Amino acid sequence: MIELSNIRIPLSRLGRTPEDERAALMRAVQRDLHLEKRDIHGFELRKRSIDARKRDKIVLIFTVRISLDAALETRIVSREKNARLVDAESASFPTRTARPLEERPVVVGAGCAGLFCALVLARAGLEPLLIERGDDATRRSQVIARHNGTGVLDPECNIQFGAGGAGTFSDGKLTTGTKSPSHRFILETFVDAGASPAILYDAKPHVGSDVLPLVVDRIVEMIREAGGEVRFRTRMTDLVIEDGAVTGIRIEHEGREETVSSRHVILATGHSARDVYERLAQRRIALERKTFAMGVRIEHLQADIDRALYGPSAGNPLLGAAPYKLSCHLDDKRGVFSFCMCPGGYVVSAASEEGGVCTNGMSYSGRAGVNANSGLLVNVFPGDLPGDDVLAGVELQRACERAAYAAGGGGYVAPAQLVGDFLAGRPSSGPGRVQPTYPRGVAWGSLDGCLPDYVLSSMRTAIPLLARQLKGFDAADAVLTGVETRSSSPVRITRDERCESIACSGLMPIGEGAGYAGGIMSAAADGVRAAEALIAQLQ
Repeated sequence: MIELSNIRIPLSRLGRTPEDERAALMRAVQRDLHLEKRDIHGFELRKRSIDARKRDKIVLIFTVRISLDAALETRIVSREKNARLVDAESASFPTRTARPLEERPVVVGAGCAGLFCALVLARAGLEPLLIERGDDATRRSQVIARHNGTGVLDPECNIQFGAGGAGTFSDGKLTTGTKSPSHRFILETFVDAGASPAILYDAKPHVGSDVLPLVVDRIVEMIREAGGEVRFRTRMTDLVIEDGAVTGIRIEHEGREETVSSRHVILATGHSARDVYERLAQRRIALERKTFAMGVRIEHLQADIDRALYGPSAGNPLLGAAPYKLSCHLDDKRGVFSFCMCPGGYVVSAASEEGGVCTNGMSYSGRAGVNANSGLLVNVFPGDLPGDDVLAGVELQRACERAAYAAGGGGYVAPAQLVGDFLAGRPSSGPGRVQPTYPRGVAWGSLDGCLPDYVLSSMRTAIPLLARQLKGFDAADAVLTGVETRSSSPVRITRDERCESIACSGLMPIGEGAGYAGGIMSAAADGVRAAEALIAQLQ
């Protein structure tokens, strides 16, 4: 099998349907390699990306794998600089153990890190117990819909807590700046669970928040089918530690408490499990402050973003809704950047504590919403925080969420302001062309007082700078909805190279909540890494 990379085809030659595109790609491969259709025994699309740097000459770039007769493959590789011989890939797992441990591993938290850690442990024959404080993804969708409609918040099950973690209802973006040999396995698992096969080759893959709940529930079933146990509505209340080593956890389910014995506890509790941080601090588990970010959601008309990025080709279905990624560094070295950009998406209520407003964004698989939205975030450094409390960042997040709740007037209504008014320092009284999508409604006014002054001033400085990268980003009627505080954890649970806490043997903190990941893919990969580390240790 040979892999051909950097196949560049102008959008104008690709038609307007996936079928047209695939046919044009096949013709290009045959033409460039001087092949007949009968020469090609197998054909697989491996990567697809869009080069829109020249808006009037958009090009799509492909990587494919094709199977030919061995002699023909050798000749092509010898003469084509973008061709190489490759072997077929298959997911591999550590050797299955002869029998499970007497005390099975316990994974706490069923976000992406916890799900993939439990899946690998189960397939290795270790029969893990996976507990999650929230509901399965299907029931969780119903709880979130009730919150959106009534304002009733379930602190145990919401956009932060429940199967799949925070990523389930944030578009399901699978892009990552990290590299891991497990990425292909993770993507294939998503496809096996019901995600579109397009995520295997799209340069910016996503699943969609309408599809991801079904995918997550199927991964839970995979864990059970492999011998693992999964319990929902089950919250860890404490660790059991003896002589510097974990020996179990205490859990609560429907008002009943129980102690589960285990010398291998994997903490995958996510960036919003603030009670876990507090308990770890009480137990003198090593924690440290880390840089995080806070800000708002910014909404534009998706059609405006499409025109800004794709020019006259905007609207071509092969391009879809245009995404963007922006960043700048200010004179004080503080970064301001877009985060979790949701083309054709919606701003969501991501609160997990009573009396606090928190926003995020999501898109459905079709990305057909009228608006584009993104986090507009500013770095918060450990040195910005007062005192020496390791949880000072958590308290700052909480204070901003409560300020936003008050500014919205209660009921999880969010404060909102137009970009033009925000830059001019005046309150807003209503929308322009862009209608906010936040489900609980917005209270027009000013965002001043909802975030630290250095965050607000950084956003005011950065918006015109970011508009140089994306025309119209500073549109006067773009909507800012506050606040976004949960992009990442302000705390890291310090661990060693074996993914084990430096303060407690047998305790493995992983994923975003531990401060070692920043999205679905990196969290899932960290879960796989931790499982493999534990299996290697046991073997």
